[in-house]
Amino acid sequence: MSKILSILLVVSLLVSANLCYQNTFTQDLIKLAQKINSNPDSTWKSTEQIQHWKEGTAQDFQQLNGLYMSPSGASLPLVETVADEIPENFDSREKWSKCESIKEVRDQANCGSCWAFSAAEAFSDRWCIASGQKDQTRMSSQQILTCCDYCGNGCAGGWHNMAWVYFQESGAVSGNLYGQDNYCQSYFLPPCDHHVKGPLGPCPPSVKQPACSYECNSNFDGTYGSDRHYTVGSGMTNNNVKAMQTEIMTNGPIQGAFTVYSDFYTYKSGVYQHLEGDFQGGHAIKILGWGVEDGTPYWLCANSWNTSWGEGGFFKILRGANECGIEDTTAFGYVK
Repeated sequence: MSKILSILLVVSLLVSANLCYQNTFTQDLIKLAQKINSNPDSTWKSTEQIQHWKEGTAQDFQQLNGLYMSPSGASLPLVETVADEIPENFDSREKWSKCESIKEVRDQANCGSCWAFSAAEAFSDRWCIASGQKDQTRMSSQQILTCCDYCGNGCAGGWHNMAWVYFQESGAVSGNLYGQDNYCQSYFLPPCDHHVKGPLGPCPPSVKQPACSYECNSNFDGTYGSDRHYTVGSGMTNNNVKAMQTEIMTNGPIQGAFTVYSDFYTYKSGVYQHLEGDFQGGHAIKILGWGVEDGTPYWLCANSWNTSWGEGGFFKILRGANECGIEDTTAFGYVK
C-alpha cells in the first residue's frame, strides 16, 4: 500500500508541476499583454484572453514556428525589379477581389507547417491571378508538408524557399482546409485555437504526421497525376522593400519569414513591433499588401492560426525597418 501511495504522490507532483509550468507561461503572456496595452507609445494592442494548450507547455506554443532559420541548400533567383510608381497603400484582396483564396485564412493547427501553408497559400493566389481571376483552385499544404523531403522535416519545420523548388519540379495537387474533400489532398488536422481563447478549443499538444501519399481522397473527382499544378520559375528578394512591393502588386502575394518573440502570440490589432518577450523561433507567413496606419508604415500579412487570432487572422508589421527580419528573404513562384 505504501508503495502505491508513493507512486500516486510522485504522479501528483509531476502533474502539478506541469500545470504550474503551463499556468506560469500563460500568466507571463497575460502580464506581457497588459504591459504592452499600457504603453502609450505602442503602435499595436495585445489580447489578454490567452489560451494555454491542453496538457501542453510553452514548447507547444513554439512548435507553430516551424520555419528553419538557417540557410537551405538552394537559393532562388534574386529579383530586384522596382516599379517607377509604388502606391502608398496596396491590398491584394482589393486588387484581385474575385480571387477568394487571397481573403482566406487557413489553420495549421498544432503542426509546425507554417512554411508549407504560406507557400501553398501564395501559390493558390498567384494561380488565380494568372488565370484572370477565374480559376479558384487551392493548392495543398498537406502534399508539400508530407512529400517534399528536401524541404525540411514536415511538422518539425522546413525551409520556405524550398517549397517553390518543389512546386516547379513536382507540382502541387489541390487541397484546402480540413474536411474539404472536393480537393485532392486537404489538410489532415482540424482547426484549433492558437494562443487566444476562441470557439474551437485549445490545440492538443502532440500530432502524428501522415506519410506521403500519391493518391487523392476517394471523394475527389480526379487523379493525383492529372491534378498537379506547376510554377514556371521562382524568385526571392533580399532586404529590398521596393522590390517586394513591385512583386506583390505585379504578380500577387509573396511568402515572407520573420523571427517570432512571445509578444507576437498576444497580437490583436495595430502595427506590430517587437516590444517584450523571448525569442520563440522562425515563422513563415503570406505578405499581401502594405499601407500606413496612424503614421506608421506596415506590411499586411496573413497568418495561419485561423480567424480567431489577430485581425481576423491577418496582421500588420512594421515596414521599412526590417522588423524581426521580415524583409530579409521573401520567396515566390511564377505562373503562366
